[in-house]
Amino acid sequence: MPLITVHLLKLSTGVTPAAFVQAISTVSAPLVASRVVRWIITPGTLSKDRLLNTAWDLLVIVPLSAPIQAEYLRKDRVTEQWSITAGAPKSLVNGFHERNERLLRPQTGDVPRLTGSLDKPRMAGSTQGLELTNDLLQWSKDFKLGQDGAVSMLNLLAFKPGKAAHDSYLRYGKAFAESIGASRGGNAKIVGKVVPSQGTTGEDSSGWDEVALAHYPSIRHFTDMLASEDYQIVNHRDRLPSLRDTCILCTTELDPDLQQARARL
Repeated sequence: MPLITVHLLKLSTGVTPAAFVQAISTVSAPLVASRVVRWIITPGTLSKDRLLNTAWDLLVIVPLSAPIQAEYLRKDRVTEQWSITAGAPKSLVNGFHERNERLLRPQTGDVPRLTGSLDKPRMAGSTQGLELTNDLLQWSKDFKLGQDGAVSMLNLLAFKPGKAAHDSYLRYGKAFAESIGASRGGNAKIVGKVVPSQGTTGEDSSGWDEVALAHYPSIRHFTDMLASEDYQIVNHRDRLPSLRDTCILCTTELDPDLQQARARL
């Protein structure tokens, strides 16, 4: 099972996300390079201070076998960093770039229409249960990076002990892949079980169990899902009871062409 490392980076003044990704791509071609946009769900206890006390600029996911070189993580380029390593199925890692480009640059017929859930949305008072709130809905309507561009949601997951919780989340994952997520273009394009003690810079050791990166064709497709009755039934029945902590960070991936560029900081 290939190991991948998820990095959150706060870049130094004057270092742009595009320039940073161009530079590291001369040695290590990232699987994912995304601008950080905002938290959708904040962590309850795990990694709370480390994750929330920094305004992150960039999410980068690389194979552990081809890490970001130390010279690019110096303080003149990166002021803060957080990382976690996970084992991802080989079937997800092999051919990832081709599949991801198709997701980011969809062809005619690839993107499903909205289901209409936003016409009469199911609302809540907090996003912490992965539900739609007035604040999140208004933010999504004002989304500065556009209403039709893809978003990638980084999920960190910590499960309650026992087989029941594990089986409950598996049911949620199956429903997401086959219906409640897929009908909105949702795609769990990276999923991995955390493998601790890999010695990466800024490595997290707080006890997360799994990482996932979920693709949505647009921010509207994401909020359409949260607004729907069919999603929330499964969310409350299978997802929420299985988790002891979680967080979700909204990002937008840099143009895939950047990862092929050859430039220096």
